[in-house]
Amino acid sequence: MFKKILIANRGEIACRVIRSAQKMGIATVAVYSDADARSPHVEMADEAVHIGPPPAAESYLLADKIIQACKDTGAEAVHPGYGFLSERESFAKVLAEEGIAFIGPPPNAIAAMGDKIESKKLAKKAGVSVVPGHVGEIDDTEHAVKISGEIGYPVMMKASAGGGGKGMRLAWNEKDVREGFEATKREGLASFGDDRVFIEKFIEQPRHIEIQILGDQHGNIVYLGERECSIQRRHQKVVEEAPSPFVDEEMRKAMGEQAVALAAAVDYHSAGTVELIVGADKSFYFLEMNTRLQVEHPVTENITGVDLVEQMIRVAAGEKLPFTQKDIALNGWSVENRVYAEDPYRGFLPSIGRLVRYSPPEEGAGVRVDDGVMEGGEVSMFYDPMIAKLITYAETREAAIDLQIDALDRFELEGLGHNLDFLSALMQHPRFRSGEITTNFIAEEYPDGFEGAPADAELLKRLSAVAAFAATAHSDRARRVSGQLDGPLRPPADWVVEIDGAAHEVHVDLEDVSVDEEATGLSMAYAPGDRIVEAEFDGAPLTVKIKAGRYGFMLTARGASHVVRVLPKRIAHLAQHMIEKEPPDLSKYLLCPMPGLITALHVGEGDKVEAGQPLAVVEAMKMENILRAEKAGIVSKVEAAEGDSLAADDVILEFE
Repeated sequence: MFKKILIANRGEIACRVIRSAQKMGIATVAVYSDADARSPHVEMADEAVHIGPPPAAESYLLADKIIQACKDTGAEAVHPGYGFLSERESFAKVLAEEGIAFIGPPPNAIAAMGDKIESKKLAKKAGVSVVPGHVGEIDDTEHAVKISGEIGYPVMMKASAGGGGKGMRLAWNEKDVREGFEATKREGLASFGDDRVFIEKFIEQPRHIEIQILGDQHGNIVYLGERECSIQRRHQKVVEEAPSPFVDEEMRKAMGEQAVALAAAVDYHSAGTVELIVGADKSFYFLEMNTRLQVEHPVTENITGVDLVEQMIRVAAGEKLPFTQKDIALNGWSVENRVYAEDPYRGFLPSIGRLVRYSPPEEGAGVRVDDGVMEGGEVSMFYDPMIAKLITYAETREAAIDLQIDALDRFELEGLGHNLDFLSALMQHPRFRSGEITTNFIAEEYPDGFEGAPADAELLKRLSAVAAFAATAHSDRARRVSGQLDGPLRPPADWVVEIDGAAHEVHVDLEDVSVDEEATGLSMAYAPGDRIVEAEFDGAPLTVKIKAGRYGFMLTARGASHVVRVLPKRIAHLAQHMIEKEPPDLSKYLLCPMPGLITALHVGEGDKVEAGQPLAVVEAMKMENILRAEKAGIVSKVEAAEGDSLAADDVILEFE
């Protein structure tokens, strides 16, 4: 067994690998860029080596710096995590030449499966069902238009070396192909150093299901069940679970055996994942094979009891798998939510900044948190926007989902936009809970964006009670200030609470709380400054995040944030006379919707534009975003240029 390994990655996956290595008694070496100098993975490792400036192309993607770090520290093996160098055949080869073990598959398997075009050819040759498409290189946009027409719309354009939802464009017609082909090439080149693109038929109403495989260097390969990964946004997974609510034992066996046969065809060893697109009739097609550990591996670990990282290390050291296929059993249910630095209330725009408050739910009792950030740390524009993975495990799917809702209520995150509310809304959605999901779920259920999970009348009444109780506590503290005229005042007992357009009369005393003259059965403790309230209503628990404002509170619970105004009943009627502040008219500006880089500017001063016309392209978090005109007009001023780095809401263009 290795005495020391280096983790050629960052963030939560670096921390995850370090934990397994520590459990095995193996020393660890972290590498870090300037942006990650104070990151948790650097603190966790036994040693840490600086490898360059923040851009990945100048640090984490430089194989020679990783190899030098191994030589300097005496690391005998490298675990690449996922992304970065994890699927680079050249990296695995040069490690072998230097006598350093690669904790991953052999270079020939990476070459065969890491290239989407070549892997489809191989799968077809092996008799594996593949999605109809053009498995060859495409010359230019005109060639792409011709191929798309022959396949039949809709089609999916994919970067050959792509992954993680990057370098993908869905085209419903020729216009989409002409607009998206070059962008797909650029994304592939920027993220993976490869601008080749292929095109395949897009299967409507599909599910995305994948099979986890694990093989050793002695010819043994097993499959560890499937993962359902259909809840996606912009082709990037948001929620994963194992097993799938759609897959029966017969289907699982068929998919698993096909995945193992495909792996055997390239003499595969280590952990890997065969991704499949599944139709409503339970037909399945090979999409690609990821020759690495997947982001969503914890759900498989939960239901099988297998530590995939540990097994990867043992396989790389030459050990045999300690089990066979008949030993693999699936027990219980596990769900994973990806916590992203993105604002669902602003169209899921990427968000960067400092984690002013970061307090994940306590682990244990079926809750696991895989993260690589800490309070006070920064989420930068240079890397993927994932902050953490929240994983739950229970005997049944419904129980695992309910654990997610409770844990998300307890997850504190402040300082930047995040998707905690959105994840909670997904967990509560009747269609998700039914298991009737496809990769179109988010687009179909949230066509106009996300505005918070709907709150029923009972929840609003309970939140009103919490707000009034908190207001009483604040008033009680205020009355204790010394030197007040006429001595301390009693805090008001009667309040008017305005929440989501409804006004509730709430009475608070030491014995009872009533909303609209109905007793709530509320039991809670709150002191001004508390950020989380654990309330009970007739024994039913409700966790509420609470932030005090000038005239009320921001209450967050069950997937929505509510601005609550709380006024003493005797003066509440005066609020209607307050003048509302009108927001400024920004319609004549094109504003940068997120921190990012201007990669293309399509118009200049004096140009006429039509509604829907592309105006500029902003790259953020390795994704290109096309900004379009909302209405017809004339450009009067250009405030930005290609190559500029802009903050959110910076002006790009001004219209007459």
